[in-house]
Amino acid sequence: MTTVSDRVSGRGTAAGGLLAPAPTCAPRPASPDEPGVRWVPLTVAALLMAGLDSYVFVAHGAKFGTLLLIGGGLGFALFHSRFGFTSAFRQLVTVGNGTGVRAHALLLGTASTLVALIMATGAGVLGSTPQAQGGPLGVALLVGAFLFGLGMQLGGSCASGTLFAVGSGQSAIVFTLGGFIIGSTLYEWQYGLVAHLPAYHPILLSNSVGWFGSWAITIAALLVMVAVSRVVQKRRNPPPVDAVPTAHGILRVIRGSWPTLVGSLVIGAGAGAVLLVSGGTWGITSAFGLWGSKFLRLLGANPQGWSGWQAPGQEKVLAGSALANVISVTDIGIMIGAAIASAAAGAWIWHHRVPWRTAVAAVIGGILMGVGARLAGGCNIGAYLGGVSQGSLSGWAWAALALGGTWAGVSLRPLFGLTNPKPSDSIC
Repeated sequence: MTTVSDRVSGRGTAAGGLLAPAPTCAPRPASPDEPGVRWVPLTVAALLMAGLDSYVFVAHGAKFGTLLLIGGGLGFALFHSRFGFTSAFRQLVTVGNGTGVRAHALLLGTASTLVALIMATGAGVLGSTPQAQGGPLGVALLVGAFLFGLGMQLGGSCASGTLFAVGSGQSAIVFTLGGFIIGSTLYEWQYGLVAHLPAYHPILLSNSVGWFGSWAITIAALLVMVAVSRVVQKRRNPPPVDAVPTAHGILRVIRGSWPTLVGSLVIGAGAGAVLLVSGGTWGITSAFGLWGSKFLRLLGANPQGWSGWQAPGQEKVLAGSALANVISVTDIGIMIGAAIASAAAGAWIWHHRVPWRTAVAAVIGGILMGVGARLAGGCNIGAYLGGVSQGSLSGWAWAALALGGTWAGVSLRPLFGLTNPKPSDSIC
C-alpha cells in the first residue's frame, strides 16, 4: 500500500532511517495562523510571575526562586510544543500513530543524557547534591501505573498536561486538577492501607554498569522504542496528528507553536535543570496531596495526624510553605508559564460551559491519577520520565502498565461522551 510519506519523499522508510517521516493515510493539515495576542491575561500572568518570583527569592531563597522560573520555562515549552502524554498513548493504542511516542523517546533521550552527566560528575548548584532515586518494583507500581493510564484518558490530560492546560485557560481540566488533588489527599489520609504492599527494591542500571553504561543501554532501548513505533505505524497506516495554530518567523519563538523536536529538547533540558538546582529528578504529583492537606487544615482538619504525613520527613513538608517545596513551587511556575505562553499565542480563553459528563469524567480521572501516581511513586513525569532518565527499570514498567490502563480508559471514554481517534478519521 502506498502511503503519504512514501509519495512525498519518494523514498522508503529504510532510506530515510528512524528520523524519516512515518507513514499516514493522509497528509497532515497545514497549521492555521494564530489569533492576536491576549494582552490582558498576558499582562496579568507576567506580573504574577515577576511579583511571585521576587517574593520567593526574598522569603525562601534563590533555590526556590530559580525553580519557580524553571517551572515557568517548562510551562512555556509544554504549551508551545503541545507536548502530550495522554494523546500520544491514546493515538498509539487506538489507531497506531506513534508520533507522540517518538517525541517521548527524544525527550527521554535528552533528559537521560543530562541526568547521566549530572549524576556522574556530582554537579549541583545552590547547595544541591544530585541523588538517584529509582522506584521499587512491586504491587503498588503495577496497580498505580494502570490506574494512572486509565485516569488520564478519562481526565483528558496527564500530570504535566493538567498543569499547562489549567494555566492556558482550559476550564474543563480544572475539574481534572480538582480530582487530582482529591485523589492525592485521599492517599495521604489512608497511606497506612498501602504502605507495606509487596515490592522488590529499586533496580538502577548505574549500580551495575555505571552512568555511561546506564545511559548507553537507555539510548539503545529508546531507539528500539522508536523503531517499533514506526513498524506499528507503517502497518496500521493511521491518520496524521492534527496541526495547531502557529506564528511565523522569529515570532514563532515567543508565540509558538514549536516543532515537536524543539519542544522535546527544551523540556528535556528543563528536566535536567530541575535536577541540577534541586538535587532530585523533576516531579509533579506529590504537591497535590500537600495542597489538599493544607486546604483541609484551613477548614479545621488535622492532616498532621494522617499516616501519610507521619512518614519520616513528611511532617516537616506539611508544616512548611508550599512555596518552599521543590515540587510545589515548580508546579506553580508551570501554570504561570503556560498562561504566559497561551496568552502570547492568543489561545488563552476561559470556557464557561463544560458538559456535565465531561466534568464527571474529569473528576473521576483526576482521582484515579491522584491515587495511581502516589501508589506508583510518580506520574508521567516523576515515574516515567524520571525513572527512565535515571536508568531505573521502574520507569519502563510504569510505561507498560500505563499503556494497559490507556487501553481500558479509551474503552470507557464513550460512556462520558468522549471521542477516540478512528482509522477513518482525517486527523487524530
